[in-house]
Amino acid sequence: MDALQNLRAFLSVAETGSFSAAARRNGLATSVLTKRVDQLERAVKTKLFVRTTRTVMLTEAGRRWIERVRSLVADFDDTMRQVSDTERDLEGPIRVKAPTTLTVLYLADILARFQAQNPKLSIDIVLADRSVNPADEGLDVAIAAFESTFGDVVDIPLCPLRPMLCASPDYVARRGAPAHPRDLIGHDTLNFAPTGSIWSFNGPQGPTAVEINPRIGANDGQVLLRAALAGNGIALLSEYLTAPRLATGELVPVLESYQPPERWVKMLIPEARMKVARISALAQFLKDAFSPSPPWVATSD
Repeated sequence: MDALQNLRAFLSVAETGSFSAAARRNGLATSVLTKRVDQLERAVKTKLFVRTTRTVMLTEAGRRWIERVRSLVADFDDTMRQVSDTERDLEGPIRVKAPTTLTVLYLADILARFQAQNPKLSIDIVLADRSVNPADEGLDVAIAAFESTFGDVVDIPLCPLRPMLCASPDYVARRGAPAHPRDLIGHDTLNFAPTGSIWSFNGPQGPTAVEINPRIGANDGQVLLRAALAGNGIALLSEYLTAPRLATGELVPVLESYQPPERWVKMLIPEARMKVARISALAQFLKDAFSPSPPWVATSD
């Protein structure tokens, strides 16, 4: 158990930024906690902290390692709880990566309800609009709408997601509506930067693609939505952003005969985490929240 105690000491110092504060948190003498971190550094043959008289910071090796250590310690605690007949409640940390806009609009409420039903859980939510391998980044669950798949990671689909091309009525009145995707080259476009500047479509004559030169690029869909509502151009946005605005007439569809390829919102969970009770419970909760229809469809009905 010494190795586990040393790992816990490492996490405490990293989280508090201080050996003395970590010692107080654990009810230990500072010298004892310092000794445990020293033992760990000798065992892994690398420095985990940069220590000065005023600050304690993780080294690059420590930053790379910390999420793996969190997962390892959480797995141990979860295993110990599972053999106890008296502990039935879900307990422990869950680390989730999720897209920024989708989380702000819908996932935040879903995750809040899950945590409220399981008060012994703690949830660390990382917002990022990029494809990540959850196993490499110490994540329990990654929610994404990218096509990326990874070895030793389970993909669990949640719902289809249809990107929609739209603009404000004012923009269409001023600039006209494109008749073909190639006409977008002569229009002002608003682009979600993480997906790139090539827009693909399925049209009457088959697939086609065009490379745009966006007037505005952003890594947050709500920024682009605001720009579209202001009449600044044609945007390619996820339906959870556009559906309410199309219903009110604040936006109008563009190039309806040319549909962008459908994507899927999905969960990515490392295989090693699938059997952890709190992770499987969250996965089921998310599946239920997106069934029989995603929350933006339920909201707009």
